[in-house]
Amino acid sequence: MMPLGRTPAEVQSAPVAVREAYQFAAANPDLMQQIPCYCGCGNIGHTSNYDCYVASVDDNGGITFDSHALGCSICVDITQDAMRMMREGKNPQEVRAAIDAAYSKYGPSNIP
Repeated sequence: MMPLGRTPAEVQSAPVAVREAYQFAAANPDLMQQIPCYCGCGNIGHTSNYDCYVASVDDNGGITFDSHALGCSICVDITQDAMRMMREGKNPQEVRAAIDAAYSKYGPSNIP
């Protein structure tokens, strides 16, 4: 998990589930870039659930956070589910399959 102090003030004052989702997504880009989002954020250019939290990372590792997940429970729910499954020992492919099965009813995947 990324230390909470490295996240924006808006994230630090958000509900616990949202804070944890930001911390987890920022610290686990390799996993989260493989996990789709189903909230419709593909329309704003997001290409994974990771993009709901992180807008960019500079050459020095500095993160510019995206505020989208602050107001989107689907994004946060997907990340919370991914966190839980990783703790349970599931591999990234199993996590992706479970997310697809659970959330595809909300709309299209944002992973092209």
